[in-house]
Amino acid sequence: MNYDKYEYLLVDVDAEGVCTVTMNRPEQLNPAGGAMHPELERIWGDINEDPRVKAVVFTGAGRAFSAGGDLKGMAARVGTPENFRHALQAPAHTRRLWQNMLELRPPLVAAVNGDAMGLGCTLALFCDITVISETARIGDTHVKVGLVAGDGGAVIMPLLIGMAKARDLLLRGRVLSGKEAQEIGLITHVRPQDQVLAEAKAIARELAALPHNAVAWTKLSVNKSLKDQLNLVIDTSMAFEMLTMLSNDHAAAVKAFVEKRKPEFKGD
Repeated sequence: MNYDKYEYLLVDVDAEGVCTVTMNRPEQLNPAGGAMHPELERIWGDINEDPRVKAVVFTGAGRAFSAGGDLKGMAARVGTPENFRHALQAPAHTRRLWQNMLELRPPLVAAVNGDAMGLGCTLALFCDITVISETARIGDTHVKVGLVAGDGGAVIMPLLIGMAKARDLLLRGRVLSGKEAQEIGLITHVRPQDQVLAEAKAIARELAALPHNAVAWTKLSVNKSLKDQLNLVIDTSMAFEMLTMLSNDHAAAVKAFVEKRKPEFKGD
């Protein structure tokens, strides 16, 4: 399998069958939206076709795992026909991303080396096992930029930590430290920042050495309820998110972000 076609993802497969996928836009803190999103949709299918791969590690280059959506790109689209087209197309792309991640046969270990915000948070949570830096920040902050937490947070968080805690995090757009996230069960393991990738790779090597069908089919069985929840929630949540993408409050939030000031929300 040749991964050279990927512009924003670095893909490496080692001799033990561990494939490391690195989001590689460190200067922009690895925004998972915009240009990187189509590559994140496709990569899991390509890995499934690579017979060398027995386990996958997913991480970010530089000091962040992923800052989530491309807020500068969102600000540039506000009030343009492109923004409306994006709102129409985004639900299909988002569904494809999660479906393809969940169809990945090898186990998927997230190495959350730094901040994971918005869509970046959800990308980490959709992995099978997660390792986070104790000083990293993680949270689904959609509401703080005037958007519904529709692109996966409403699907995965209640399954991981229960409805009450999920509502508290999502409705308030709360951000947790890696240590706090691990303590409430949002993340599996927490380590010092310089040990995160090594720990994730150690777990991946352990998984790669186990009987492949046993691991893959156990993963499939455990994730069945997650697939059901995805089908139950994602169309509605994404429809609401796209409506808020066209709202004045969202426009105010992203413009304030670019201008480095506090937004003023008017409820429209």
